[in-house]
Amino acid sequence: MPLSAPPPPPPPLSLKLHLACQFFRPERENNKTRTKRIQNPTSADVRAQLERIARSNRTDFEKRVWAALCRIPAGRVTTYGLLARYLGSSPRAVGNALRRNPFAPEVPCHRVVATGMTLGGFKGKWPRGGEGITLDEKRSLLAGEGIQFDDRGRVASCPWSGWS
Repeated sequence: MPLSAPPPPPPPLSLKLHLACQFFRPERENNKTRTKRIQNPTSADVRAQLERIARSNRTDFEKRVWAALCRIPAGRVTTYGLLARYLGSSPRAVGNALRRNPFAPEVPCHRVVATGMTLGGFKGKWPRGGEGITLDEKRSLLAGEGIQFDDRGRVASCPWSGWS
C-alpha cells in the first residue's frame, strides 16, 4: 500500500475568518434603513446618541449643542439664533459646534437653519448663491423628513423652539 502525501497545511487564520464571514456576515444597514432610522428615531436611538456624545472627547459646549440637537423632532427645524439663545451663546459659536459634529446625521445638525429660514451652512460650508453639493444634501435630508420649501428654497414652516 503506497503512502499518500501528507495533508495540506491549514489555511492561515485570516483566511479562515474571511471564509467564515462569507457565510455569517451580519446584515449591514443600507442607506434606506439608515435614513428611516434618522427620520424616526426611537427613545433608545436618542439615548444611544446622548451616550456617544457624553463619552466623546469634545468640549462641554459642543456636547451641549449636540445634545440639544437630539431634542429637535424629525420634520422640524430650528434656527442658529434660537438654539444659541437656549444655550446662552451666540449663533456663530453654535455653527462652529455644528461644523465639528462627528455624529451627523444621527445627531441632526441638518435641522438647524438660518434665521430667514434659508438653509444656511452645512458641513462647515456656506453656499455661494444659495446652492452647492452640501446644501443639496441638507435639503434632501430635510425633504426626507417631510420639510416643505417655498419657491425661493426657504423652509416653509415656523422654527421649533420647544426646549423648555
